[in-house]
Amino acid sequence: MSEITDFDALRRALAENSEEPEGPARNARAEQLLAEAEKLNVPLAVIEALGHQLKVYNYSSEKDKMFVPFARLLRLWDERPEDFDEYEAHSLHWVFKWMSAGMLDQPHIPLASVEKWLGEMEHRYRLAGYSERAVRSAELRVAAHIGDLPRAERAYAAWLAADRDRMADCHACELHAQGIWQVRCGRDAEALRLWRPVLEGEFACAHEPHTVLASSLAPLLRLGRTEEARAHHLRGVRLVRPMESMRGAYADHVEFCALTGNEARGLELLAERPAYFTDTGHPRSRLDFMAVVALLMDRLTELGLGGQRVPGPAGRTWTARELAAHARAEATDLGERFDRRNGTSAVGDRIRARMAQRPLAERLPLGVRTVRPAPAPAATPPAPDVPDEPDPAALLAEARRLSDTLQPHALEAWAAVARAAPDGTGLEARARAEIADHEAMARGPEGLPLFGRAAELYAEAGDPGEALAARARGAYVRALAGEVDAALATVTGLYDEVLALYADEGTGVRQTASVVMSRARILMRRVHEVAEREAGRAVGAAEAAVREVLALVEGRGGDDVRLAARAAEARAMLAELAGLTGDAERAAELFRRAADGYVTAGLPWFAVEYEVQVAALAHQAGDLAGAERALRAALEHGGPYVEPVGRAQLHLQLAEVLGGRDAPAEAAEHALEAAHWADEAGESGTLGAWARQQLGGFLLRRGRYAEAAEVLESALADLSAETHGDGLVVQARWWLGDCLGELGEHRAAAEQRLEAAELARHWPEQQDHATLAHLAAESLGNAGLDEEADRAYARAGDLWRALGNAQFLVRSLRARAWLALGGEHGAAHARALMAEAVREGESALAAAQGADREELAAELGGTHQQFAELLARSASEEAEDAAIRAAFEAALEQMTRAVAVFAGLGAAGLHSRTGAELGAGWLEADLGRPARAAARARAVLAVYEGADDADGTARARREEAAQMLEAAREGTETEQG
Repeated sequence: MSEITDFDALRRALAENSEEPEGPARNARAEQLLAEAEKLNVPLAVIEALGHQLKVYNYSSEKDKMFVPFARLLRLWDERPEDFDEYEAHSLHWVFKWMSAGMLDQPHIPLASVEKWLGEMEHRYRLAGYSERAVRSAELRVAAHIGDLPRAERAYAAWLAADRDRMADCHACELHAQGIWQVRCGRDAEALRLWRPVLEGEFACAHEPHTVLASSLAPLLRLGRTEEARAHHLRGVRLVRPMESMRGAYADHVEFCALTGNEARGLELLAERPAYFTDTGHPRSRLDFMAVVALLMDRLTELGLGGQRVPGPAGRTWTARELAAHARAEATDLGERFDRRNGTSAVGDRIRARMAQRPLAERLPLGVRTVRPAPAPAATPPAPDVPDEPDPAALLAEARRLSDTLQPHALEAWAAVARAAPDGTGLEARARAEIADHEAMARGPEGLPLFGRAAELYAEAGDPGEALAARARGAYVRALAGEVDAALATVTGLYDEVLALYADEGTGVRQTASVVMSRARILMRRVHEVAEREAGRAVGAAEAAVREVLALVEGRGGDDVRLAARAAEARAMLAELAGLTGDAERAAELFRRAADGYVTAGLPWFAVEYEVQVAALAHQAGDLAGAERALRAALEHGGPYVEPVGRAQLHLQLAEVLGGRDAPAEAAEHALEAAHWADEAGESGTLGAWARQQLGGFLLRRGRYAEAAEVLESALADLSAETHGDGLVVQARWWLGDCLGELGEHRAAAEQRLEAAELARHWPEQQDHATLAHLAAESLGNAGLDEEADRAYARAGDLWRALGNAQFLVRSLRARAWLALGGEHGAAHARALMAEAVREGESALAAAQGADREELAAELGGTHQQFAELLARSASEEAEDAAIRAAFEAALEQMTRAVAVFAGLGAAGLHSRTGAELGAGWLEADLGRPARAAARARAVLAVYEGADDADGTARARREEAAQMLEAAREGTETEQG
């Protein structure tokens, strides 16, 4: 942290702090900067620091701290206005609005004081020549808060009538406030009309559309506009999540979950913001938050989940029932405090109504996986401890501690030392060597000269071993840059020197191990670069070098984590070499030992890379359980130290493994996490699209078609064959087509399947192409597009024929026959197509052997049966009785052939045979042969005599046979009568 020595440095520090996340840390830094400003003896410096402090307080949970810096600023203005520049004078008047709202939100501030400040604001604005627009807006907030609706209406009208000037809030914020008033008056549709420009991106600011999205949720639900509400929730919660000052908007999202059957997602949101339960700096947003917590907990209790553990205030565990009581008491107490201050019941009435709301939708799908336990909030990795006043000695000690224990942020800590002591001023040679060494590591190839400088300084400090280690590190960086041979030549000499030095006790094991490890690393690089004919020799040299590292450091770690880390890395190198030589089992074992070594040494974040390798090898070996264990360990050990893109990859890999283990529910959970972290990493269009594609597939497997369709449509907006491969795109469209078909959107399903089929057209293996063409034809037929369906079935049939898949060729012909029956070609074409299907089936069955015969026989029997049904249905189109009778006779022949084919299947074809037998019986009856119909019915009854009533098919067959006997009896009596 740089020392503040002048006004410019202060301004830079203020600007840097403004960019930090909202919260206590930023606020504390603002307080420090004010103290620094006061040392500069520059009035404007103090004014700017006070303004900055006021701003960060306003946008945090410590809003109650705003009033002190504001009072001081106002006093400075009254005493010496000439000390304010134009910007600070404008800012002082601007924050009057924050003061009126801020006082209103603090129940301990008397209402008379709030009104006094409102009057003061109006007076000062008038003196400064500003419009009364901002004043009337502030008055509306006061009047609406205390329940004085007539005054609020007058203020609202005056606000809109006044001219917009520099004191008016931005368009986005003004539209939000206007919409809030419309909602208060019960005019939800008008509010949404006002908010439309913000929601559509026409107006925006640092906190919009964040709050408009949140505020729009309940009005949209009340108006039945659930699709928009879902979209606003998914978009809005991501915006407010990182902003501490958004507790009120965050409460709106929790409320949305409670009102739409997404209670589990509501718990997730609560778990992500534990501080919201206890932050007291802004009582009004705390009141809203506790009210919706009570609402959500009541809903869980109603659902029979009152005993479920839920996230709540820190310090104890909570059940939903217990938290409901706690939150209601807190909200009620806060509401009463506001009402006592205001002299009305307006706040309490509003809060009681909010807690008493009933769900507005039984279950509103969000397109994301929400039915899962809420995870504990991720911890933020600790940054180096940096004193407020940069002390080179303290910074040096901290940097050495971090680097000696291989902690994250070590390089940043050394950079802080370098900034605190430019050019190493005042530091001994050893410290200057370490600064140069770590700067070289941080800079990669560009830092090569610094390794040499570090070596010179180590030698000057009397540590020749570390000097050799620094030069060896430089050699490894050269190898990374592609100069492997030169690097190897350099490190070989250093290796000889350090071994001689170590033998003479001129250096320690740590320094020696560093050089030996650098040599091993370079030889590993060489393994990957040599030609195949030299690979064996390169692998042997690398393995020997790695084993030297192990021989040197094995069992000598003690409290020195560096040596333990060397041993772990060496095992990982041996694992890599084992993998290169085809010994996957040994590679996996060595990677596991490497990971365990890092974990045992207290360096779990280094284990992640090797646990991923274990997972990959287990996956290749078909050991999905082992892959799952390794990936779970990687996520656990990586914790907050893995970058967002790495976390996305880990979650996505685990999702795929869980999907392969038939656990789509948890797989969807990890796919969602993968999508979230990909978005955080700025990889929405690449890794994020892949994650959403997987999530959509898992939701589809669970039968959640509407949610899966939404997710897959979102994924396809980013998926491309160039980036993700056409296989991923084809699968996404395939899944989406399945979802749309289940939802009855058959035309859209056909479009997706046809596009997928077109992509698969050029694949060497045509099975997917044929399947997609067939599915597209089904969708086109279901959409009533018969001609298009026929062409698609014909295309699929050609593909099935080329693939030798007679079963699906027959199905495509049957489907075309049914389409033809209702088309312009009529019954004749339909019969011809069905006859072709029979011929293809018979030919395939004659050539088949083994298990294929049973499947093809069943298909052929089904084709005869469908041919009979088609002939019977087409008979109604015949003009002459003779033609109709001929059609029925032909149908009976086909049905009889179906019975014979199914009979050949034995027990496996029993139900199919009896179904065809009954079909033939009805045809006999239609042809005026009741006795034959009765004989077929009795044959079916005989087959099922003594059958278990639990067999639904058998029961249905017996009932139909009995009906047929009764109909035959009546037919016989009619003939005889």
